[in-house]
Amino acid sequence: MALAAVVVFGLALGSFLNVVIARLPERRSLWAPRSACLGCGALIVWYDNIPVVSFALLRGRCRACAAPIPWRYPIVEAVTSALFALAWLEFGPTPEFVVAAVLLAALVAITAIDLRHQIIPDAITLPGILAGITANVATRHLSWAEVALGIVLGGGVFFVIIVASRGGMGAGDMKLGAMLGAFLGWKIALFALMLAVVLGGVSAVALIALGVRNRKDAIPFGPFLALGGAAALFWGEGVVQWYVSGLRM
Repeated sequence: MALAAVVVFGLALGSFLNVVIARLPERRSLWAPRSACLGCGALIVWYDNIPVVSFALLRGRCRACAAPIPWRYPIVEAVTSALFALAWLEFGPTPEFVVAAVLLAALVAITAIDLRHQIIPDAITLPGILAGITANVATRHLSWAEVALGIVLGGGVFFVIIVASRGGMGAGDMKLGAMLGAFLGWKIALFALMLAVVLGGVSAVALIALGVRNRKDAIPFGPFLALGGAAALFWGEGVVQWYVSGLRM
């Protein structure tokens, strides 16, 4: 029963994240006006705004003008719900679940925005850094030193890359790295960054090899950081402990 409630909550929050994804990059209000069709401007009534279900019933088209509804909407809702369910199964009814939900929601929004606009909004990452600090102080999950070092290393790695490459990577990635450090601490954040680099590198090579992108095309790195951060949230501690134990043998 609790898991079902988490799934429904994840769907509802995913619906709100779609508003964030659509409006935040354009600096529009998240609260008004009401959501409307992008094609004809018709206001979306409540029964056409039920996460995932309405998209399926409407067959992915506006009721008023039959314009196609972007697949991003049900995907964001479903992914958010699935991540929340996984977090509930991993952490249960604990403060750690709340912290995980906040981080995961931010990562979903950042991923969609970076894929669409190739930007990582300060409006998410900067409050996210403060949220990570506050969460760890409140739960005492990580010490001040671990959090501070996580922020410095998470953001510092990208600062060095930005300076060395003369702008080859954006400041948004640096702030996202710092946010991951604030939530995860330095050890797990480094694992997240390493995983993101590997995934990003493999994906870039594959896209270039398939002719989808060429070497001069910019490939958003935020989604890989978000994926690395989510994976580290769930499995990073176990991987780090395994690695450290191997060094001691």
